[in-house]
Amino acid sequence: MKKLLLYSGIIAFLVLSGCTEKKSKTEYSNPLDVAFGDPYVLKASDGKYYMYGTGGVKDGFRVCSSDDLVHWKEEGQVYKGNTEDSWGIGDFWAPEVYEVEGKFYMFFSAQWKENPTNELENFRIGVAASDKPTGPFKEISNGPVFDPGYPIIDANLLFSDDGRVFMYYSRCCYKHTVKSEVADWARKQNLFEEIEESWVYGVEIKPDFSGIIGEPVLLLRPPVKMDNKQTEWESRSVTSGEVNRRWTEGSYIFKKDETYYMMYSANFYAGKNYAVGYATSKNPLGPFTKADNNPVLQKNTEQGGEVTGTGHNSVTWSKDGKKMYCVYHGRTKASGQERVVFIDAMEVTNDGKLLVHGPTTTPQVLD
Repeated sequence: MKKLLLYSGIIAFLVLSGCTEKKSKTEYSNPLDVAFGDPYVLKASDGKYYMYGTGGVKDGFRVCSSDDLVHWKEEGQVYKGNTEDSWGIGDFWAPEVYEVEGKFYMFFSAQWKENPTNELENFRIGVAASDKPTGPFKEISNGPVFDPGYPIIDANLLFSDDGRVFMYYSRCCYKHTVKSEVADWARKQNLFEEIEESWVYGVEIKPDFSGIIGEPVLLLRPPVKMDNKQTEWESRSVTSGEVNRRWTEGSYIFKKDETYYMMYSANFYAGKNYAVGYATSKNPLGPFTKADNNPVLQKNTEQGGEVTGTGHNSVTWSKDGKKMYCVYHGRTKASGQERVVFIDAMEVTNDGKLLVHGPTTTPQVLD
């Protein structure tokens, strides 16, 4: 009897003291206690997750680490630009880190200091390397990966089955005026005289990331016709009178079975209409077909929720690799204009449809 009472007391103590943490470690509510824009999660070979993103430090990037995707530890600044040795100046954003043969490579966007015509948007993509996911990351060259002749952002990589590496990026809207029925409509409505657009391109990149192979291929762009199924959700920043730009940016590609899925964000990143769609292809450089069930992630205020500005996502997997999670930024009433991180379950159904089960703010368990 004394042993039974002793065991009962131990169990009660563990429960009350929180030592039985299996449930508490995985139960969470969005948003996470992490303020990042453009969040990217690396599932590293050391068994941990590392999250990189835009904001939180001056002149570069910081990283947080986690064992369970819920509790994140601040690891500090991992890259610093705006130095004499860096090619990038001004703002830095959209870092993504890849582990390759024991080293870690960070792709990021920044303003290129080589700017003889004083362009307002002179963005390019660079690479920095480190022996650890927590840095410090040092640039592998004194310039961007390549110069296409126009500003580019939001690099994302695909390591294909045949050993080739592909880089995807977004051409900026800056000085990229595009004719379309949407632009004609906006002009007739006296909203905007012209509409600028950003487009997603793909290109093979050298295995050492020192340059590209071949020429970039246009993969995704906003629709031209008003009756296109994608026009309504991809044009909300224009049709609401918010801004004279239509974006296709923040791409993230992965392969499922024999299909390549490219997720992308549309509308103004700082506005409520930022949303995510996807397109599919049988080849890494397309052609890609946009999905009928787009958008797969968007604001939920019309349904009584409080989340807006959902976008620029990455994808990560559970420790056993069986479950997929969409990692993205958004805004709530509490966060105001600050972008905070959300993680929600996602899946590809048996009939090939990609679904994101979000945005959520109610308690749930992350398996």
